[in-house]
Amino acid sequence: MRTLVPALATAGVPQSWLVFPIGALKAAGALGLALGLLGVPLVGTAAAAGLVLYFVCALYTHLRVSDFSPTFFLAIVFLGLAVATLALDPALVLNVGR
Repeated sequence: MRTLVPALATAGVPQSWLVFPIGALKAAGALGLALGLLGVPLVGTAAAAGLVLYFVCALYTHLRVSDFSPTFFLAIVFLGLAVATLALDPALVLNVGR
């Protein structure tokens, strides 16, 4: 919280958004990825795509106010992980050659 609250203030995001919509979107993405791992491929794919969109928006929010704090670079790492998850999604990889 010590690094997150100042980053939110710098980006102009209200602290109340930590629960909804930010927390809810992250929790839904994590739950969707878990369901995808358990065999629900379309939900996993949608969750991975949603997390890519979420982190693109997070990076845009930081760039908009020239905030290059550690949370900005952490968002880059998480965006990379979300992109890799989507790119390696078996539901997409298996259908490429068809």
